[in-house]
Amino acid sequence: MSINLNTTLRSVPINLTADLKLDEAAEISKIAERLRELLRSHLHRRGLIIAISGGVDSAVCAALAVRAVGPERVFGLLLPERDSASESTIRGRMVAKQLGIAYEEFDIASTLDALGCYQWRDEAIRAVFPTYTTGWKNKIVISGGQAGTFNYFKLVVQSPDGQLFEERLDSKNYLQIVAATNFKQRVRKTIEYFHADRLHYAVIGTPNRLEYDQGFFVKNGDGSADVKPIAHLYKTQVYALARYLGLPEDICNAPPTTDTYSMAQGQDEFYFALPYDKMDIALLAHNSGKAASQLAEELGISLDQAKLIYHDIEAKRKTTAMLHWPAIAIEPVIGPKTKPPVLG
Repeated sequence: MSINLNTTLRSVPINLTADLKLDEAAEISKIAERLRELLRSHLHRRGLIIAISGGVDSAVCAALAVRAVGPERVFGLLLPERDSASESTIRGRMVAKQLGIAYEEFDIASTLDALGCYQWRDEAIRAVFPTYTTGWKNKIVISGGQAGTFNYFKLVVQSPDGQLFEERLDSKNYLQIVAATNFKQRVRKTIEYFHADRLHYAVIGTPNRLEYDQGFFVKNGDGSADVKPIAHLYKTQVYALARYLGLPEDICNAPPTTDTYSMAQGQDEFYFALPYDKMDIALLAHNSGKAASQLAEELGISLDQAKLIYHDIEAKRKTTAMLHWPAIAIEPVIGPKTKPPVLG
């Protein structure tokens, strides 16, 4: 249902920060029980596979998996590549060791190199910055939306001596860079499913509600999974669970990053209109039918900014809807059950 941004839907005081509060113990118990139920009654698998990135989402999912089936039936994977931050791998090891799960570490850089991931990416970057070469770093940042114009993307590169350069990306080179970097998530998922088949386990997907709702995932990459334990939880709530579960402080305090490009890149730089804590409030306000004026008051921003944020939420839902879809058959096929189970 679309929202009329020019109409006050509910003129009542709101405190969306309070609405994000969880009963952590009850939530953990509920998720663990449903994971057990899904494994037993729907997925028919013996345990769970989890790729641990070093971020809070995968760490919480790993901890929830252990709560559900015990450490002996959870297998972790650490899958760094050339552009991964070293801190991510260090944090991933910390989580696996704290939880007491078996895990394997495998650097996927050589696989990505063989597939042409880095070559295709660098070719597109050099179309914008011809002097870009080995030793330079890169990232993509989003711009325009909060200023009231269409979203567009800029390419930022850094020379070995630390100089920064940026240029607006045309669609051809933007799409090629993103397509090349999507190899990373798809190769990781291939490895996850190898181990899932080998162990007769199910694969956990780690998107939180912001990522799931707004299409911040790669189809057949990190968007592919057998079960997504935290897709209903806002990022703020995931951090709350991390602290309640006693995960390492480095995890609980780690800012959300893409860990995809060689330069440090926050998720709000690349995709979201706001930092995660404010984006949580914006999405909750939108989902609760709050007027843009109420969001503006809650976040201390202008009405125009609030309207733009609501518009951005709707636009992302529309443009990424197909990422959620299974393959579409030309005609209905009678026989197989194609809808996932709905748990009460």
